[in-house]
Order: sequence, then C-alpha cells, then structure tokens
Amino acid sequence: MDYKSVSKDVIGHLYKAHHAIRVSEVEEALVALAELRVAQLVGCAYCCAFHAGELRQMGVDQSVIDKIPGWRHSSAFDAKQLLVLEWTEALTTSCGDLEDLRARLAAVFSERDLVDLTASISLMNALTRLRIALGEKV
Repeated sequence: MDYKSVSKDVIGHLYKAHHAIRVSEVEEALVALAELRVAQLVGCAYCCAFHAGELRQMGVDQSVIDKIPGWRHSSAFDAKQLLVLEWTEALTTSCGDLEDLRARLAAVFSERDLVDLTASISLMNALTRLRIALGEKV
C-alpha cells in the first residue's frame, strides 16, 4: 500500500517532524545511529538499508556499522554513541532503568538534545512500524 499517498496529511506531518529533528542541534550521525538501531530492532529491511547507507555517506566505516547489533560487546563506539544505543534499545523494547539512563544522558546531552533524540527514537519506531505494516516489501 502506498500509505504516504493514502494519508498525505498525517504521514506528511510525521516526515516534517523527522526533518525538524534532522536539522536540530543533535549530531546528525547520532540520530542516524539511533534510527538504524530502531530499524534493526523492529526488523524493517528498508529502513535498515536506508540508515546504514546514510551512516556510510556520513563517513562511518562499514566495519563500525556491522558492529551495531553487538554494540554491547564492541569497543568501536565512543561514550556518547554507547549512551544513544542504550537509550534507543530501552525505549524501543521498553526495558531498562529509564531513570538511571536518563540521568546519565543528562550529564552528556542538553535537555533540548535529549528531547529531540528521544523524539527521534520514538518517531522512528512509528515510521518503521508503519513501513512494515503498510509498506511494500523490499
């Protein structure tokens, strides 16, 4: 189904929100990292390929992208990236100590960045699930 055409107004607002996040002050590579991890966790093949390609275009080495599913057992990620990956998994799977994690994020990110990052992860969960439920298989 071409859900973007069926409900242009609603889906259009979701993509406008996505654009606003992408031009926010949060590092774009961190947002793309979170979006790829959401796509992997939810299982959206299209979104996995899209966001992996984005990260490559941003200069992230393929060997680092390949390690994202096993990030907990890799030294390829810096402290900020690790927090973003942990936050992404906690929000996507509804697991983990959100209070503790939010406190650790607040030590590294501004309130605005934390809100925008959280919105990005939440929105990507919605977009990946829309794609899986209503989109064309790739």
